[in-house]
Amino acid sequence: MLLPPRLTPARVKRDRRYRTLDKYRFVIGFLSLPLLFYAIFVISPFVQAIYYSMTDWDGGSAANFVGLDNYQKLWNDDRFWDSAKTSVTLLVVAPLITLALGMFFAYMIMAGGRYRKGQAVAGVFGSTFYKIVYFFPQVLSIAIIAVVWMRVFSTRSGLLNGTLGALGLDGLEQPWLGGEYNLALFATLTVLCWSFVGFYVVLFSAAMGAIPHDLYEAALLDGAGRTKTFFKITLPLIWDTVRTGWIYMGIQALDSFAIVLVMMPDHALKVTPVFLYQRFREGQFGYATSIGVVLLVVSVVFSLIIMRVGNRDRIEY
Repeated sequence: MLLPPRLTPARVKRDRRYRTLDKYRFVIGFLSLPLLFYAIFVISPFVQAIYYSMTDWDGGSAANFVGLDNYQKLWNDDRFWDSAKTSVTLLVVAPLITLALGMFFAYMIMAGGRYRKGQAVAGVFGSTFYKIVYFFPQVLSIAIIAVVWMRVFSTRSGLLNGTLGALGLDGLEQPWLGGEYNLALFATLTVLCWSFVGFYVVLFSAAMGAIPHDLYEAALLDGAGRTKTFFKITLPLIWDTVRTGWIYMGIQALDSFAIVLVMMPDHALKVTPVFLYQRFREGQFGYATSIGVVLLVVSVVFSLIIMRVGNRDRIEY
């Protein structure tokens, strides 16, 4: 009869070490291929972009290393700063408007209906249909959206000016796309927010739907109305979702390339992605790549700021 081996402290320690090694071998073996693909297709392009931003590459001849000359040129380029001012404005304002509208519509869908028997908070009738309608712009190409809104804002035959004229408000008609900077900025913000607000309606509706109704019932028993319930219960419990959405919308606002390029005349509005594209068309590949690296840094810094400023203790429910 075979007896089990005696478990000495040394043997227990050795067996524990072997199990740990086996665990790490499994993890490394499981992640090695995905990490390899990630390094090739994600990390490698970033490294190449940083390298080419320090060269005078024109897309054809050999790239000569010039150090930080492109960044110095960028620092002294007034056209870049003009475009950066517009991009930063979109970065700050577009998330504020889009997320505010998204939360408002989502809360109305989820809690804006009349009180029903057995339900402390009820959504409006046909809430599923409203979610589909709000989400519809997400299935359209951004280029198609820009073309449609270009016709809406058209000076002569546009729907907006035509409607104002039909209502006798001719004095409010404006050259929205080719006139003043503020008008072009307003048009761009309108299209940008309209394009993405539906996504946040669905996102915030899903987050609000996960909140237990017992919390709303307790708030109603304490005499809280819908407004107070939103700020005291709903918003704190979906804050992580709001913070993530803020970062995503900020990046989308910073990358407003297609909307401005398709919808705006060349002189109406300048944003940094379009300024980058124009440098590529001129064959200044190294200079254009340095602009792309700056956009990358701005995106990372913006994300870190939102993660830091919006950091709160997680509420479990």
